[in-house]
Amino acid sequence: MSDDEAAVWREQRRAAADEHLAAIERRKSAESAAAAALLHDFVTAARERGIPATRLRARSYSGSATYRTQVEGWHLKRNGSVAVGTDACFYVLSAPGSLAARFTGVVLHPSPAPLVIGAGGRDGESIPLQTLLTMRLDAAAGWDG
Repeated sequence: MSDDEAAVWREQRRAAADEHLAAIERRKSAESAAAAALLHDFVTAARERGIPATRLRARSYSGSATYRTQVEGWHLKRNGSVAVGTDACFYVLSAPGSLAARFTGVVLHPSPAPLVIGAGGRDGESIPLQTLLTMRLDAAAGWDG
């Protein structure tokens, strides 16, 4: 293969990789938009049903401590690992361990909501977001989140 042929081949591979990454980003964007609509509908339904929001707490990565947050919302999993805020944003409720955080709390930032919670995790406990939201609404205030 000549240097010119090698350069053309490299450019074709680079273009193919760029297109692949763009397709992944388009898929993620569409998934996030669909999940955001589900979260918005959940918040509306939770308010209509009178399901009280609570001040969310984040757990340290080690799981040994919990921290106050500035966010109010509803836990989606009984283990308290993920939640929907009253702002219809998705939150992963974990934070780095810190002595200061025990006194001051932690600031949560929204995460892009996946359409399947736990997908790709090692424990095999994945569940569609829609199913989890329905379960949470059906449990109403009796959720042990």
